[in-house]
Amino acid sequence: MTRNPVIRKMFPGGVTYLGFYSYYNYLADAAAQHTYIIKGGPGVGKSTFMKKIGEEMLKAGFDLEYHCCSSDNHSIDGIVIPELKIALLDGTAPHVVDPKTPGAVDEIINLGDYWNESLLVPYKKDIMACSHEISRCFQSAYFALKDAKNAMDEWEFYITPYQDWQRINQIYLKMRNELFKASSSRGTGKTRHLFAWAHTPQGRTQHIDTLIQGMHFLYSLAGQAGTGKSTLLARLAEDARVLDYDMEIYHNALEPDKIDLLLIPELHTALVISSEHYPYRPEFSGTIHSFNLDNELDLSGLSNTLGFIDSCRNRIEESILRAQTHSQRAKTLHDELERYYIPAMDFEAMDKKRNSILRMIMENYS
Repeated sequence: MTRNPVIRKMFPGGVTYLGFYSYYNYLADAAAQHTYIIKGGPGVGKSTFMKKIGEEMLKAGFDLEYHCCSSDNHSIDGIVIPELKIALLDGTAPHVVDPKTPGAVDEIINLGDYWNESLLVPYKKDIMACSHEISRCFQSAYFALKDAKNAMDEWEFYITPYQDWQRINQIYLKMRNELFKASSSRGTGKTRHLFAWAHTPQGRTQHIDTLIQGMHFLYSLAGQAGTGKSTLLARLAEDARVLDYDMEIYHNALEPDKIDLLLIPELHTALVISSEHYPYRPEFSGTIHSFNLDNELDLSGLSNTLGFIDSCRNRIEESILRAQTHSQRAKTLHDELERYYIPAMDFEAMDKKRNSILRMIMENYS
């Protein structure tokens, strides 16, 4: 019986307190054979172009990565066909990607070739005004997430002095010894960086269950801000790097310098953080090892700061929801912008182009 293709979903970029943060180069790096970079304005069908090719590849039995769009849960920014080492990705702002090896490895597909520019010219001022307002919406979302980041830092400030760091070190050593006991199977030391979570117009979104398929062990870390969750994962990631294990590192949607999820395929192991504002409850058939780092806190020492911590907790939630409101407004405006472009598109010609790309993939690489 033929197995079902494996579908994995992740985010190559996201709305963070630092602004739009991109790991798109790791999307393209997964496709050493050929990368199709798709250009074109809103409403020209870039996401649909990629989705339809992806659907055909799934029908043909190929595994697929969907690189989801943080600005719209219904769109994608790229697909990767791991077995063929082929990627198709959106190369327009804010995730601008330029070809590294034009012609030989990378190919640009400009869907702007399939619109009638004369139908757009009368709406030039409206298009520019709408685009400007979308940019302001995203900037407002970034400001809101900066407020969330400040509140998170304050929360960590209250927690850190009352954590039993000696005990956290013991937990780290126990996990390290379990993970890296004698193993003859090692990778090439290659690391990919992506996001598992995103701040989307529809809310905080993740597809972690799709990412941990094939893993046998899941280490789940819980605890308040400042209890050492992300630091612990960073230390284990560094150990894996030194030992030349392949890794997928998924960064925090609010603070990209922190880690939320670490996958070590050779060890069939995933390590994930579940936090109050980004809770993850896995549907996982393997072995789960759970650690709540709050258990190592000196609660009596924290008693005088509980009111301040509650304030931080509430401010974080309010700020994230405010960022979502701005993202929703940006999505509404983007939908309006698409209405200018859709009537100007020659979708029949674009379908022919998509089918020719699909035939090329099937004939040359499968």
